[in-house]
Amino acid sequence: MSSQATRVSGPRLLLGLAAVAVAFAAADTYVVVLSLPDMMSSVGLSVEQLQRAAPIISGFLLGYVAMLPLIGRIADLRGRLPVLVASLVVFGFGSLVTAAAYDLPSLVTGRFLQGVGGGGLVPVTLALVADIYPAERRGVPLGVVGAVQELGSVIGPLYGAVVLVVGTWRDIFWINLAVGLVLAAGISALGRTAEPEAARPPRRLDLIGLTLAGLWIAALLLVMRQPASLVTSVRWGGPFVPFGDATSPWWSQIGLVTIGLGLLLAGWLLCAPRPFFAVRDWWATARQADLLGALLLAVLLGGVILAFATADPQVQVFSPAGPYYLAVAVLAALAFAVRQRRAAVALIPRGSFARRPAQGALLVSFFVGAALIAALVDIPVFARVSVYGDSQIKAALVLVELLVALPIGALVGGALIRTVPVGPIAAFGMALCAVGFWRMSAWDVNALHHLSSSVVLVVTGLGFGFALAPVNAALLATTDAAVHGVTSALLVVSRMVGMLVGISALTTIGLRRYYAVSADFPSPSAVCGGPSRCDKYTNLLQGAGVEQLHAIFIGASGCALLAGLLALVLFRGAATRGTSPLIGITA
Repeated sequence: MSSQATRVSGPRLLLGLAAVAVAFAAADTYVVVLSLPDMMSSVGLSVEQLQRAAPIISGFLLGYVAMLPLIGRIADLRGRLPVLVASLVVFGFGSLVTAAAYDLPSLVTGRFLQGVGGGGLVPVTLALVADIYPAERRGVPLGVVGAVQELGSVIGPLYGAVVLVVGTWRDIFWINLAVGLVLAAGISALGRTAEPEAARPPRRLDLIGLTLAGLWIAALLLVMRQPASLVTSVRWGGPFVPFGDATSPWWSQIGLVTIGLGLLLAGWLLCAPRPFFAVRDWWATARQADLLGALLLAVLLGGVILAFATADPQVQVFSPAGPYYLAVAVLAALAFAVRQRRAAVALIPRGSFARRPAQGALLVSFFVGAALIAALVDIPVFARVSVYGDSQIKAALVLVELLVALPIGALVGGALIRTVPVGPIAAFGMALCAVGFWRMSAWDVNALHHLSSSVVLVVTGLGFGFALAPVNAALLATTDAAVHGVTSALLVVSRMVGMLVGISALTTIGLRRYYAVSADFPSPSAVCGGPSRCDKYTNLLQGAGVEQLHAIFIGASGCALLAGLLALVLFRGAATRGTSPLIGITA
């Protein structure tokens, strides 16, 4: 199926399913907020070992970001719908592995696969919008995609909380598996009905392949879950006992059978004439997309993610191993640049970002991410420092007003695209964010008790929402349809990298302010008249913490203002209200 002319039956229904998939994957990003302590205890980690659990978060981010460019390029070459379905299947399988996880490596593997599948949904859905709608009609659909993506940040923790009331954290991921497979089946069915009947390949059920897959998954679950009724049974427990002094469940009869079934399944998919999953065709497409370039870019992005995502944003710029990760990222960046110049077929086709608005979209997205992360991380930190103490849940709920306003702003911003140029819309939205952060920089410890703080949060959320659809629209209007997948993927990557670099830079600014303020503090004994801390000294530290956050909010205001100015200048010439000069669609 050609990506340039993706034909669909009922485009609204198709986009509706894709939007639900995007929302569900986005919710999964935040679903671990409440379930993380239970997930840790299930794999033998205590709450005090939070740093060891960091890969549960960073593993998801690594899968989400590092594989995006390759997935986007494959969507350009193979078609949007097959990649949407494949992404949902990978997301579902990752959910299965996560739900069945028995130790930290298996849990991180599952979250990584969830990230790969969930991350692939966003850029492919954006490209699908461009395939279905002409440039002047994309605003609202792009606003819907942006809205549901951000709505996931609200739904995720609530969804997790509801499931935890009636079940365990594993049930969250079993539900993810079911929803992912249902959505994959629905999108696949719609894609098939879109093809002319004469062009549809005859359906042949791959009974051997499906049987092997079913047996392998069943055996995999037995190894990972180790059902107590079987393991402790005198009759059935023998196959679960590891050989000799081994402790790994894989070095047992059932473990070796599972490995064998996996090898048989892989061999069948590679060698069968018509397997249910055409591995050889997908591998050929991946090679055509430039696998070496994709690997180098994945290493680059992985280094950035691991350097920043595993740090504590309240006290660290990046993780202790951050400099080493960044050094690897720099080397990978140099190698990738050489590969892009010399490869006959590059991962990012030459000329993909030839027009200024397309380049500008990446820059604006980066600074939007840098400002957004300050809201998502530092507003709850302010709530804890000023009002809620150690209550993370109450502090996180402060964000609800901003997060509810954000998708509303995305819908309004998308609707405005049809009549207003994208540059002024994005600039206006980011100006609202800049004003909101500036007002936050004046909050005192009692600010969250006043209605004015709610107004500031709503205005800031609306501002972020206004900017989402215009940035996407500017990119899609000024890049060729044949590269919408990879360019949309890089837009998402730019925002995620902006969030990681932004939290690092803003943390540096905040810590410098904190140390400058606290440098002249007298010792606790001088203030309290004894070796122990008193309320007066605690108030001094609280004031320094508030000053630290004020500095961060001012920095975020600057990022938002810069994003708005860049949008105003660089988005000129983005034809979102008439003919698209590259795609050739006329109003």
